[in-house]
Amino acid sequence: MPSDSKEYPYSGSCLCGKVQYKVEKFMPHMAHCHCNMCQKFHGAAFSTFGEVKLEHLHWLSGEKDLKSYRASNDSIRYFCRHCGSSMLFSSKYNRAEGSIELAIATLDNAAELTPDAHIFTNSKVPWLKLTDNLPQYPKYRNE
Repeated sequence: MPSDSKEYPYSGSCLCGKVQYKVEKFMPHMAHCHCNMCQKFHGAAFSTFGEVKLEHLHWLSGEKDLKSYRASNDSIRYFCRHCGSSMLFSSKYNRAEGSIELAIATLDNAAELTPDAHIFTNSKVPWLKLTDNLPQYPKYRNE
């Protein structure tokens, strides 16, 4: 848990507030993911995740209240056991790199964060029109 004397630029929580965290800084990539698993997990057309090194994520409360679901592709999705808020995503890549993907919508103060891509657009819902100028990748960025 972080010291009270240090300021962290980002804070967030689940819907019920039992799970709370602070983030020192995000890694460069932050994308809107249109894969079918994100659609189902978030109940939305896409999700937006930012990658964080584990040492830059600090739990203030409720880390023990996170439940997880391991998908067939070995990704792990974490959610609050009380309110069901989708919080985190971890792939094999994240685990090897010591990072995790944080659902940006759980932040209290994400105004200056800007996603840099749309990924897995081959699974995009047909009624959503992407009209921004972000790069679009049919799968992940490098596939």
